[in-house]
Amino acid sequence: MIDIRKLKELVKLMVENDLTELDLQDKEETVALRRGHPGGVITGQPVMHMAPSGGYASSPSYSSGDGSGSSDSGDTDDGLIAIESPMVGTFYSAPNPDSDNFVKVGDSISSDTVVCLVEAMKVFNEIKAETTGTIAKCLVESGQAVEFGQKLYLVKPN
Repeated sequence: MIDIRKLKELVKLMVENDLTELDLQDKEETVALRRGHPGGVITGQPVMHMAPSGGYASSPSYSSGDGSGSSDSGDTDDGLIAIESPMVGTFYSAPNPDSDNFVKVGDSISSDTVVCLVEAMKVFNEIKAETTGTIAKCLVESGQAVEFGQKLYLVKPN
């Protein structure tokens, strides 16, 4: 499995040299990285491919995205809809540290409501609710790293 420090160094080199795509392969692993274009338009997300013999799926840094690491098994979340992270990155609940959060518990939302930002490779991506209802729970703290498919909010549908 690729060392996360090596992966971070590759991303840093991509940013420093304004590369949009990088593909590397050796006997055991293959890494394909893609960055969005300037202006905020994202044409691809970071992608990692492992050779069949690799143990990639069991890595805690890149889970299957079921969000199980952040769920509270003691609480009943029946009937609530999860808003999930569409990418690996850093979660931000507000547009900047001095601003109010995009949404808070009790707020009504529509499908096009921006609920947070997820920063991936120095690109801030607006995450929309894609559902209607009322915010019931926020499962992530601002500044926390999130994984693909991780639950960010729980919404009580209308």
